[in-house]
Amino acid sequence: MLGYLLARAGIEVLVLEKHADFLRDFRGDTVHPSTLEVMHELGVLEEFLKRPHQKVPQARARIGDREIQLGDMAYLRTRCRFMVLMPQWDFLDFLAEQGRRYPTFHLRMQTEAIGLIEEQGRIVGILGNTPAGPVEVRADLVVGADGRSSAVRERSGLTVEEVGAPMDVLWMRLSKRTGDPDLIVYSDRGRALVLLDRGSYWQCGFSVPKETAVEMQAKSIEEFHAAIVQLAPFLHDRVTELSGWNDVKLLTVRVDRLRRWFRPGLLCIGDAAHAMSPVGGVGINLAIQDAVAAANVLAGPLREGAVSTADLAKIQRRREFPTRLSQRVQALIRQQVGGSLDLSGPGRLPWIVRLLEHTTILSRMRTRFLGIGVRPEHVKTPDSLRVHTLPL
Repeated sequence: MLGYLLARAGIEVLVLEKHADFLRDFRGDTVHPSTLEVMHELGVLEEFLKRPHQKVPQARARIGDREIQLGDMAYLRTRCRFMVLMPQWDFLDFLAEQGRRYPTFHLRMQTEAIGLIEEQGRIVGILGNTPAGPVEVRADLVVGADGRSSAVRERSGLTVEEVGAPMDVLWMRLSKRTGDPDLIVYSDRGRALVLLDRGSYWQCGFSVPKETAVEMQAKSIEEFHAAIVQLAPFLHDRVTELSGWNDVKLLTVRVDRLRRWFRPGLLCIGDAAHAMSPVGGVGINLAIQDAVAAANVLAGPLREGAVSTADLAKIQRRREFPTRLSQRVQALIRQQVGGSLDLSGPGRLPWIVRLLEHTTILSRMRTRFLGIGVRPEHVKTPDSLRVHTLPL
């Protein structure tokens, strides 16, 4: 997204992707109204919504023996009052396609960043690895947007603060059938199951306490089947589609943030700057907001070839508060909706969830957090194609 925005503003951009394609299963799918608003501001929303997706105007859950509404997007003041479930490979393909409309956008696949080039205390490029051998790329600015296991961050020397994650997630596919409930979350007795609609199947995320996945996988797959059915009984006739643990993928959850997101010539954004919990599906959308804010600040200095640490610090100041608050709210939601339920007896809604359920203002605040987030960003960079075609 940052590459697209900067190329759109006339800046030469090279995006490196270590894989041959974007086809990674079990990535987050939730595109929130805040991101859809960005697509509208870019003038590509209608084209974006032609991609395969499912619209989710309301997010509902079963907590214990009660159904609650997590969020109703109808109250939002945005162009799209719904979330979109779209496989992330379709989302990334779309952004790459939009970027290629601009001659200043370059995407190099199968190029993995393995090191940074530093001269006189400033990062001036990266060392990469390709099937054809090593490469060296020089740049006015290197941006690490390579996720929670960021190689750029690891080699930067920047200090990481661990926030802590109490859970990991087991991801799997189960077939979807006509008449299935439209609930997104099933939670009881300290466990939670998230169902994301992929059209013909459910992408399922089953949360487990941190460091317990290996112990669980040492047991029979039938015990896991039973745990799924206990949360979502309607899946009883298809859990056997998981014939063994090879059909289940482990996502090791990390929640952390950089103390400082930058150094001369280098900036980290998204999960590379602040790894998020999967709670609420806000991580992708928070990263998109980082990209928009970064483009707004950087387009001018990059055009002049003079990006300063003051410019990079401005981006962190803009985005650090939304990051910290989002991580705090994620922890609160996880604690109250999942972690505080009694493991030994029938689940019961925690008091804060019951309060949110019956208090309109608080319920709308929760919807705003899920759909819009904290401090939404707006596109301020120009479209170089339109600027160049204006009549004299």
